[in-house]
Amino acid sequence: MLANKVALITGSTSGIGLAAARVLAEQGINLILHGLMSEEDGAALVKEFEAEYKINAYFSNADLRDPDAISDFMATGAAALGSIDILVNNAGIQHTEGAATFPTNKWNDIIAINLSSAFHAIQQCLPAMTEKKWGRIINIASVHGLVGSKNKSAYCAAKHGIVGLTKVVALECAEDGITVNSICPGWVDTPLIGQQITDIAEKEGVSFDEAQYKLITAKQPLPAMADPRQIGEFILFLCSDAAKGITGSALPMDGAWTAQ
Repeated sequence: MLANKVALITGSTSGIGLAAARVLAEQGINLILHGLMSEEDGAALVKEFEAEYKINAYFSNADLRDPDAISDFMATGAAALGSIDILVNNAGIQHTEGAATFPTNKWNDIIAINLSSAFHAIQQCLPAMTEKKWGRIINIASVHGLVGSKNKSAYCAAKHGIVGLTKVVALECAEDGITVNSICPGWVDTPLIGQQITDIAEKEGVSFDEAQYKLITAKQPLPAMADPRQIGEFILFLCSDAAKGITGSALPMDGAWTAQ
């Protein structure tokens, strides 16, 4: 059912986005890739995907803080591959600091990339999805779209905003064959988290495994991080016909973090 559809995934050159791109490509879905790499490296990634998965791919390193750049790259990508059937708003950045001293530029960038870019991308996709009477919009929120944590004012504000945006667009599109959902992961095994664990291990003089257990279980009862591919598989499920009745939901993958 999904073969030859076109998916756009922001932040798809590493981590969750790259894993999701590989899962979708395995199903024959053509890809508009996006991320922070040079045009040359992006072209190489396109060639890799096209050779390995026998699909068509396109790459952009557009600045998601700029609505005009988002509009241009989505229009160009859609012209290259066809209208966008699946939108995965995944790109995000982070900065941790108390609200009293949180830098204004960091706040503005986090809100722009983690929240506003999702709105602009959705707005660009809706006309074609509505015309086709089929579309899948999946927003990668976070457990921090459901709960708060100290020193993450901008990140939590953006991710709570993503959950609210998801609900509103789902309501507006409920009769148009378009589903809109947000996935709310807890700990995910990415290089950024790996460095945090290493820092804890060195600071406290414990093993990597001990530091990992301490970090994860401080918030999450399940003492294991999700693999990025698991989130990709969840995205694929939400694209399937089996999930056509799921819309407007904030779906935790958080190891019972929010069950407490």
